[in-house]
Amino acid sequence: MAKIKTVYSCTECGGQSPKWQGQCPHCQSWNTLVETVQAPASANPRFQAWADTTSQVQMLSEVEAVEVPREPSGIGELDRVLGGGLVRGAVILIGGDPGIGKSTLLLQALSEVGVRRKVLYVSGEESPQQIALRASRLAVDPARVRFLAEIRLEAILATLKQEAPEVAVIDSIQTLYTEQVTSAPGSVSQVRECAAQLTRMAKQTGTTILLVGHVTKEGSLAGPRVLEHMVDTVLYFEGESHSSHRMIRAIKNRFGAVNELGVFAMTDKGLKGVSNPSAIFLSSYRDDVAGSCVLVTQEGTRPLLVEVQALVDDAHGFQPKRLTVGLEQNRLAMLLAVAHRHATVACFDQDVFLNAVGGVKIAEPAADLAVILAIVSSLRNRPLPEKLVVFGEVGLAGEVRPVSRGQERLKEAAKLGFTRAIVPTANRPRQPIEGLEIVAVDRLADAIDYCKA
Repeated sequence: MAKIKTVYSCTECGGQSPKWQGQCPHCQSWNTLVETVQAPASANPRFQAWADTTSQVQMLSEVEAVEVPREPSGIGELDRVLGGGLVRGAVILIGGDPGIGKSTLLLQALSEVGVRRKVLYVSGEESPQQIALRASRLAVDPARVRFLAEIRLEAILATLKQEAPEVAVIDSIQTLYTEQVTSAPGSVSQVRECAAQLTRMAKQTGTTILLVGHVTKEGSLAGPRVLEHMVDTVLYFEGESHSSHRMIRAIKNRFGAVNELGVFAMTDKGLKGVSNPSAIFLSSYRDDVAGSCVLVTQEGTRPLLVEVQALVDDAHGFQPKRLTVGLEQNRLAMLLAVAHRHATVACFDQDVFLNAVGGVKIAEPAADLAVILAIVSSLRNRPLPEKLVVFGEVGLAGEVRPVSRGQERLKEAAKLGFTRAIVPTANRPRQPIEGLEIVAVDRLADAIDYCKA
């Protein structure tokens, strides 16, 4: 009997090392090497069929560029994130915390697509009875969805060839195993190999495959990062356990724009799309409270109004605290330095806490001006003017820089009843917006002075 050889694979980059090390020699990540069994080359014929076929070199001008047709999923918010719908032969990876609603959303989507197309739900975690109970609770038609409970990859591929569904869901990729690899299900080599063969099947047959992926405690997809490079689209489910709202975001999409945001509300009948998420984020907003400012942020093609709250209090230790939820902590330290240098707002002896209400995460620099005004309002214990919205990037020289899609942000604010807006001068609209007073500023000090009046 041949001796079993083991290697250590990195869960971040997929690189291999003959011995365990604290740091991956390929991507320099710490504590990411896990032991896997290396299969002999003679027992690994799965790429032989592909090795026998070669592609012909051709001029790019000879390739016909055809618009990719899309199949609506029946759920508007999911279609928004996907770029318009499902694409034939695409592989979509959906990740999220346990219990956040991944299986619920996909079962609802398959039920809608099953009206027009042949679909298949493959579950490696739940029994047919559990899926049937969920379908009954969601009030979806179970006659539209074909179901298979299986974790062996070879059996799943054979079923996909026989049934030839147009859309298939694999729940989840971490439960599958292939007989070509001897390691346990969920290991780096198993996840990578199963994803590779499913992707190859999707490209050969044109089946749209949606993979459900587990996430680690850090919030990233479990398994090697190379898994994200294999698929066409990567979606992340976000949401707080104590909140009924869920957000799905695209971080990679070969067939559409990234950073689109879909908002759902979890109900007893499943996930329902929210057409106006700004109303949710501002449902408990009060403009007579110090330390609160409304920001108009942009998520893909959708403007969102989000309340930014700041709390400034006397520091009770040697090192003042700088804590943020939903916003970048390093950028907060930079903005405090800019406010001190160019607007004489001193917080060096104050604890500063910052929060984006509603669980939304804001990464764009357009939130800079709203963050500083919220901090100034809390520091002076004076509310900002009524019905005020703010957006603008603040530079290190104290200037207020323009941001993209300023006209759309202002129209969204006016639609929700706001009457004042502090914006960069370059974002001043050419035509006045009915019911909205525009205050254009070039410097941070000008915006702070306006709020004093």
